[in-house]
Amino acid sequence: MKIPTPGKPVRGSKTGQPIMALLDLLGRNWAMGIIWHLYQGPSTFRRLQEYCEYISPTTLNKRLKELRESYLIERTLDGYTLTPHGKELYELLAPLGGWARHTWAKNFMDRDN
Repeated sequence: MKIPTPGKPVRGSKTGQPIMALLDLLGRNWAMGIIWHLYQGPSTFRRLQEYCEYISPTTLNKRLKELRESYLIERTLDGYTLTPHGKELYELLAPLGGWARHTWAKNFMDRDN
């Protein structure tokens, strides 16, 4: 599977609208989890593998490659870390995560009670 790139067809957009390319990338297994984890600071491959529970080394390597080639993470002496773009993306998504947890998810809790 190739890396979603703005301007090229991606899931949900034949024209490759940038937001759709980004959502395609972030929708891949563990992509968001890796970004969420790296916002706490640099991490080694082994620590990322532990954080991602049952992720195979092959899948983790693919995700790391995709996120590196998308300018969201980089490899440093301390391990993998977010780039400035990756940090900015996290900070843009964090409020969405709060909304999902505190507002949207309550619809399901209220329905199940």
